[in-house]
Amino acid sequence: MAAAMQEMSETAVRENEQALVTLTLAAAEKLAGLMEEKGVRETHGLRVFVRGGGCSGLQYGMAFDNSPRPIDHVFEEHGLRVIIDPQSLQYMTGSKIDYIDDPTAGGFHIENPNVLANCDGGSCSSCR
Repeated sequence: MAAAMQEMSETAVRENEQALVTLTLAAAEKLAGLMEEKGVRETHGLRVFVRGGGCSGLQYGMAFDNSPRPIDHVFEEHGLRVIIDPQSLQYMTGSKIDYIDDPTAGGFHIENPNVLANCDGGSCSSCR
């Protein structure tokens, strides 16, 4: 019983962490709608992660997740739980996730202040 209480307490602390990645209201509303459609609004959070990198820059992923790990950072933004693993967080701290409703360039957009605008010294052939 004591272990269960401690686990619930640790989860509550994690859920009250400061938002290290922010969601705009537009992104939160779109995500909430998608989660409602899939029937996971009450049970899942949004997992945001980084994969890849190198010459083409960081690639981001998002998925609905109902089982955050103890090492994950979990916080709430506009009523949605956001889950980020520590490795992804080191690249994403300060980022903003937005949703743009535009037929030509719409969708989710991540603005990351940690990413340089162009390649490091032009060392990649695809960056020239």
